[in-house]
Order: sequence, then C-alpha cells, then structure tokens
Amino acid sequence: MSFKTDIEIAREAKKRPIQEIGAKLGIGSDDLLPYGHDKAKVSQEFINSVQGKENGKLILVTAINPTPAGEGKTTTTVGLGDGLNAIGKKAAICIREASLGPNFGMKGGAAGGGYAQVVPMEEMNLHFTGDFHAITSAHNLLSAMIDNHIYWGNELEIDERRVTWRRVLDMNDRALRDTVTSLGGVTNGFPRQTGFDITVASEVMAILCLANDLQDLQKRLGDMIVAYRRDRSAIYARDIKADGAMTVLLRDAMQPNLVQTLENNPAFVHGGPFANIAHGCNSVIATTTALKVADYVVTEAGFGADLGAEKFMNIKCRKAGLAPDAVVLVATIRAMKMNGGVAKADLGAENVDAVKEGCANLGRHIGNLKQFGVPVVVAINHFVTDTDAEVQAVRDYVESEGSEAILCQHWAKGSEGTKELATRIAEIADAGVSQFAPLYKDEMSLFEKIERVATSIYRADEVLADKKIRDQLKAWEDAGYGHLPVCMAKTQYSFSTDPNLRGAPTGHSVPVREVRLSAGAGFVVVICGEIMTMPGLPRHPAAETIGINDDGLVEGLF
Repeated sequence: MSFKTDIEIAREAKKRPIQEIGAKLGIGSDDLLPYGHDKAKVSQEFINSVQGKENGKLILVTAINPTPAGEGKTTTTVGLGDGLNAIGKKAAICIREASLGPNFGMKGGAAGGGYAQVVPMEEMNLHFTGDFHAITSAHNLLSAMIDNHIYWGNELEIDERRVTWRRVLDMNDRALRDTVTSLGGVTNGFPRQTGFDITVASEVMAILCLANDLQDLQKRLGDMIVAYRRDRSAIYARDIKADGAMTVLLRDAMQPNLVQTLENNPAFVHGGPFANIAHGCNSVIATTTALKVADYVVTEAGFGADLGAEKFMNIKCRKAGLAPDAVVLVATIRAMKMNGGVAKADLGAENVDAVKEGCANLGRHIGNLKQFGVPVVVAINHFVTDTDAEVQAVRDYVESEGSEAILCQHWAKGSEGTKELATRIAEIADAGVSQFAPLYKDEMSLFEKIERVATSIYRADEVLADKKIRDQLKAWEDAGYGHLPVCMAKTQYSFSTDPNLRGAPTGHSVPVREVRLSAGAGFVVVICGEIMTMPGLPRHPAAETIGINDDGLVEGLF
C-alpha cells in the first residue's frame, strides 16, 4: 500500500482565499492584513471589537512523552478541529509557529500531517509572516543598546560582569552557546563573556505570547531585567530606553496569523516558545480572540503533558484567566511499544505485552492531568500497523485509569477519522464538568513551586539545588517576585532529567542547574539537568537533504 507524503498532500490542497476563511469567524476583509492570498494577520481593531463577547469552549491537546516512534499532537489538533466542524460545530484551532532550528535540525515541520494539516505548509515552516525575525531583531536591538550604553560611559553603572541579557538566533548553533564579545580593541567596546539562546527561548518571545495588546507588550518589555549594578540593584530594559523601539519592531508580529486547514477551516498560528525550555503555548491574544469568534477552540501545548500541559495550566491559564473545558491526550500504539522496550525497527510486529508494559507512561500523564480537575480523553492516533488486540489493550488500560480512549484516523481520513472524538469532546465541554485549578498557589515560595511540579508531575523524590540557587530564589522573593509561577526547562523525553529513562520512573531526583528571572514575561525559568537553551544540530541535520528541485519546489523539509 502506498501513501502520499505530507508535502504531496499539502500541494494538492484546494485552498480558499483567506478572506473566505476569515468570514467563517465573522472577520471582515477590512480586518485582515493579507500576506499573499492564503494567510493574513488579524487587526488589533477587530480583536478589540470582540472583547465583550462570551467565550467558547477551550480544548487542550497534549501528549505522552515524545519518542522516535511519533505521537502526532499537532496532527490530532488539526484533525479534531476539522472533526468538530464536520459535525456542525463552529470551531477554530490555535497552534504555534515553527522554528527554523528544528526544521533544519532533526524534528522537521510543525503543521500536522497526512490529511490533517494546516496550509500553506512550506511558508509556515520557513519565514511565514516574519514574526520570529521580528522577535529576534527586537531582542538583539536590546543587546546592542546595552553594550552601546556601557561603551558611551555607562551612566547607569552597569556591572559588566552581571549583564544577564544574552543574544538570540532562530537556528540550532551550539558554537554560540558561550561567547566573548567586543574583542579587537577600544573601538569595539568592553570585552565580556555572554552567549546566544535560540529565539524561541527568548523572553521577548514569551512576552509576545502572554501580552494582551501593544500597551501590555511595551510594559512587559520595559519590566525585563537585563543587568545588575555592583550593589545588585536591577537594570531594566526601560532604563536602557529600548522598550519603545522594541515595541515598534514587534507591532505587526503582535497580530495573530490566520491560515486554514486542508478542509478550509480557520487556524490561528501565532508565537512559538518551546515547551522544553520555555512555556510552550501559542499566544494568549490568538487563543482569547479565537474564543470570542468560535464556539470551540482546539489548542495544543508542546511536547508531553509533563511539560507543555503543565505550563499551559500553571502559566498560560493563570496569566490569561483561562480554564480548559477538556483535555485530549494523544498516544500511539507504536509509542506504547517503544516505552515497553521494543526497538524502533521492530515496532511493526504485534506485541500486546509490550503495549501493556508501555502504558505506564500514558497512565502517569492521565493521572497528572486529572490533578488539574479537567476531564481527559485519550486519542489513539492510528497507524496502519496497529492491530485490534493492541488497540484494545490501550482501551482497557485507559478505562482502568478512569478515562476513555477513542481511536482516531485523521492522518488517513481527515475529519472523517475524528468525528467520534469530536462528538465526545463536544459533549464533555458542553457539560461543564471541568473544575480547573492550577497545581500550586501564587503564595507558595519559588522553591516550593519547583518541588510541587517535580514531585507531583515528575514523581521525583527530591529537588537538588545548591545554596547559590536557593539564595537567588530567596533574593527574588525579597524583591517582590515570589508570586510568579515557575517555568521548568528539562528534557522532553522523560519524566526525569535523564532522556533515556522512559516509561513512568520513580525514585529519581531533579537537579537544578540554573534559574533565570523573566520579570517581563512573569515567570522564573528553572533549568534542570543537561537541557540547553541553545540546541545543537544532529550528526546529519535535515538541512543536508533540503533543497529546490527542477520544478522550483522545496524538497526535504518534511
């Protein structure tokens, strides 16, 4: 049996003019800023005009820990959105934009797959509407202005040893993790050690994804701490007088992008923080706008539920006043077998025992999500090699965990393959049974919040943090930042900080290597284990096989 590739399917899409897609949500042509024929930004004027409307139902799609076998979280998000529309519901989806780093590295595209995709796929996975470039430019403008301020006399008395603001680049480049700048003599400034993070880890990215409007954006940008004086007092971006110019660079990027699925249903694609090193959710402004114009909004949070969903609940929902009505937890039979110890090369053979063994990871995620008071439905993302006995093993296991599992075939069938899931999710959302609450209260200390996530979500025995880190957390509390949530940065492949420890491990420790205060975004980043805020490329990056063919089409990106 032969299947068309994702890109072949995307190129055959019968896209509609973006004005028609906007009209489905009541967005007029005058409120769309077109980028070509098939994508547009939604104007701030329209966003302001719908604020008084009642919210639709919010559905979160998350997943088990990722494995090389694949899970299909974005594909399921798109498929569920299409499925809801297919059963007569007015639904929209909200997903993140793709970073060039993983696209040219290892992960590949981020627009779904098969017959559950968002288009235009190639543009979305490359430069799209330029949002990431604007974020990169705004971030690095601040970097330049900090060094420039020091060069021209350092009126603010910045301690050059305590400049915390690093530079960013939307590419995986391990050589830039730690650098020394301003070498070459007096005219080039004062040498100091610094480094680069990937753009998606930038606090500017987090702020754009959490801000309500341009005024809120500029205030948050001004609140960012970029350095300290010798007396340890903070220097803010507003002290450098960079917040206004940064806001100008981000003006257009702040407006959500509207595109469409293969079935011509509306999709908001905006923002792109990684969930393993940032908060992993699309923008608040896109989600809240979608909730005003659609009856059901399907959104996703990055990587497994221990990362993306935890941060969606504890950071995004807390900051934006949102409450999910239901959660869809994506899993595959293949991933269950891999968690059960089966090698990737052997995943095609039936192995019910391995499926049962691997279900522990799925069960851990179900239990974790239920801690937030939200009903959970498992979506089994179907592969052709799945057998009836393997699917039934997962159904039985999920039922024993007090939830339900529904087989989904959206990759091969589009909305026809998710109608059962869509019907059930709509019933749950409409029933109003969710009793959402974050995992911890604002009043808890920062270290207690770290411990709560580590013990309740990762099921660790302890958090390991030396005195320097604990003292830093206490100093931030004394400075008025103790109420902030924590943003855990750790490997996405395991509940632990060891990427090779699959399943549902217990008895492990969570070592904290570094903490960073994101005062503008409004959270404290907690860097655990060996996770890097500037990823590296694999031995054979995807970029090696990407190019343009004789027909002028991009090949190898997907």
